[in-house]
Amino acid sequence: MNTVFTGEHLLPGHLGQAFVILSFGSALLAAISYFFSAKQQSDLSDQSWFRIARAAFFVNTFSVVAIGCCLFYIIYNNLFEYHYAWAHSSRTLPVYYIISSYWEGQEGSFWLWTFWQALLGNVLIWKAKSWERPVMAVVSLSQVLLSSMLIGVEMFGERIGSSPFIMLRDAIEAPIFSRPDYLQYIKDGNGLNPLLQNYWMVIHPPTLFLGFASMIVPFAYAVAGLWQRRYKEWVAAAIPYALFAVMILGTGIIMGSFWAYESLNFGGFWNWDPVENASLIPWLVLIAAVHVLIVYKNTGHSYFTATLLTMLSFVLVLYASFLTRSGILGETSVHAFTDLGMFWHLVIDVLVFLSIMVGLLIWRWKDLPFSKKEEETYSREFWVFVGSSFLALSCLQLVIVTSFPVWNAIFGTKIAPPANPITLYNIFQAGFAVVVTLFLGFTQFLKYKRTEPAKFFISTLVYLVVAAIISAIIIYITGLYKLKVVFMLAMFGSVYGVLANAKILADSLKGKFKLAGSAVAHIGFALLLVGALIAAGTSRVVSKNESGVIQVKDFDKAGDARENIMLYKNQPVDMGGYKVTYVGDSLVAPNHYFLVDYKKVDATGNVIEHFVLKPNSQANAKMGLVSSPDTKHYLFRDLYTHITAAPIKQEQDLAAGATEVAEDHAGDDKKYNPPVVHEVGLGDTIRFREGYMILRNLNKSPKLQNIPLGKNDVAVGAMLDVYSHDKTYKAEPVFMIKGGNTFDFARKVDDAGLKIRFTKIIPSDNKFEITVLEQPESEKSYIVMRAIEFPYINFFWSGTIIMVIGFLMSIFRRNKELKVS
Repeated sequence: MNTVFTGEHLLPGHLGQAFVILSFGSALLAAISYFFSAKQQSDLSDQSWFRIARAAFFVNTFSVVAIGCCLFYIIYNNLFEYHYAWAHSSRTLPVYYIISSYWEGQEGSFWLWTFWQALLGNVLIWKAKSWERPVMAVVSLSQVLLSSMLIGVEMFGERIGSSPFIMLRDAIEAPIFSRPDYLQYIKDGNGLNPLLQNYWMVIHPPTLFLGFASMIVPFAYAVAGLWQRRYKEWVAAAIPYALFAVMILGTGIIMGSFWAYESLNFGGFWNWDPVENASLIPWLVLIAAVHVLIVYKNTGHSYFTATLLTMLSFVLVLYASFLTRSGILGETSVHAFTDLGMFWHLVIDVLVFLSIMVGLLIWRWKDLPFSKKEEETYSREFWVFVGSSFLALSCLQLVIVTSFPVWNAIFGTKIAPPANPITLYNIFQAGFAVVVTLFLGFTQFLKYKRTEPAKFFISTLVYLVVAAIISAIIIYITGLYKLKVVFMLAMFGSVYGVLANAKILADSLKGKFKLAGSAVAHIGFALLLVGALIAAGTSRVVSKNESGVIQVKDFDKAGDARENIMLYKNQPVDMGGYKVTYVGDSLVAPNHYFLVDYKKVDATGNVIEHFVLKPNSQANAKMGLVSSPDTKHYLFRDLYTHITAAPIKQEQDLAAGATEVAEDHAGDDKKYNPPVVHEVGLGDTIRFREGYMILRNLNKSPKLQNIPLGKNDVAVGAMLDVYSHDKTYKAEPVFMIKGGNTFDFARKVDDAGLKIRFTKIIPSDNKFEITVLEQPESEKSYIVMRAIEFPYINFFWSGTIIMVIGFLMSIFRRNKELKVS
């Protein structure tokens, strides 16, 4: 007999799953219909397949949007009977992080991908005109494969896809799910990964997946051109979409850098993580493709290379998805998705589009428009082709090293990853950057077809000399000369790229405005490299610990003791020219913020700079201490502060200052060093390890909560001013005689690590006994922090913005050319 579970909301899940099936079926129908419609495109009398295709794709778009609405309803309303909501959300998440939880899991990210692809398909229906049928056949096929990732049904013992609407009781085996009322025990969800609780993660994934989705469009145009033997026509139509894909995917990648810089703990904006590489590889290949497409459009050269790179860029997007979602990178990347049992499903996705690419190129090989005339050495197209080839080679190096786990899984080999992959990537990619940036510069002095050698060499030499001088100054000022020669050469190439393209930009303002977009994009890319080289190559650890010791258990597993300093609360420490003090805490659930006060003092003792940074941490039950940095931004540098260790718990009382102690003294006193007894009079001073206190006066009517005093009872408060680390605290321990017995009520001054008791009155000497207990150093509030200075990093961020503006200008130009033609 089937169990009837109480409290479950089944309707949104049933609706969502129905729309999943509908999206798959409609995408399949659209792909088939567009295919047959494209085959009979010359016969305009029969439009039946075409009408079916359009209607099916509109239904697919509607069903994809409906899936998203159902899933959002489930997450927003905390319906934890659904596994996806339970696994990725919680009741405490604000709405904007609920949106992030939407795509934290694989199912949500696949939906995001298919959503963007559906919207792009509708744009193509509106704009593609004669290209609609063959192009949309390819887009619809991609939509079929993406939709299949969400079906989550079993066929012949194998599961196809993973549904976001699976019930929690079906996803997890546990005795609790034998109870009809199991939901009353599911109080909350697992919540969002703390590292993803950042505003960049609200906008970074949608941008990145729009970039992935848009890569299908130039691929589809290339397929359509080969399929219908319209070898030359597709190039001009595809270039604006290729530029759009490059712009959006590049923006998404840089947003990921922002997120890493603000949320992750490796201290920087790029770490050559396999997941980072997976998004970078197709982007670089498509950049190379765009340049060769433009060469072919202007000269008729390099058709095969342009087509191959355009198609390969999308295949690499699918390969990147396989790398990050199959679980194969589980041991080499902390950012990869876990395996949902879709390993071969993802492999098939890659093989389908790889087969289309290879099959079409072989099928049409004899008809491809190869150029019979050799390219001139002194022509722009020749060197753009060479530069694009180097971009492809840089991608090849990334693919080979990132794919070591794949080779091991497929061929049973045991290839070990590089001992220091970051250094390996840095050196290889800097070498490629030298070549690419030099081409970025001197190709601007070349014309298509042929250039006068003398004029070319004179112009190039002048800018090379100026670039060398400027680069030498930059290298000396920033300290890049301490690094390997390849990084200095990359700086030289980047500066040369900026100068050469600045000349083209200046010329474009005099009447050749159509060249402005590429010049701006190139300047932005070169500035991005300048900022990356300086910031990553010359960053310095400010929090140097000369002792090399951090007295926190197992700290060597959390960080390098020589790059971290330990700060006790309210105890200033000199660090890298600053006087740094951990001054307090604040709690905005679930984050614990640490207030780190920075002061810079001149020789006369005047404060010339003062600011407070608020790095935060979470005590996560699964991941331990999860920290996010805070950064002080200057015009030419950033000061980055990150918490490495702190004694916080998931729930913590942040009350500070003087508090009344109501518990048993014997038990509480064990948390402190042995008590020190002082006999003092009014105005006397009591010294302790981190300051002193003065007995100012006595209060003969102290306030005691819930303790009434009888006629013969006496209560006296010792009014103390406590001075510690340039701060003053008030404390009033109380001595009481009640019913012939003596009692005392201590006061804690947590910021000073003190517990103070008023333990005796000595009338004969007019003295008073004050007992002082101090916390051991190990029990005091502390943080361990790492501070890094990133010089000139704003060149990296500003270069990104300038590059995106350049891409936009180029897109407008190419669209205008299409309308004219």
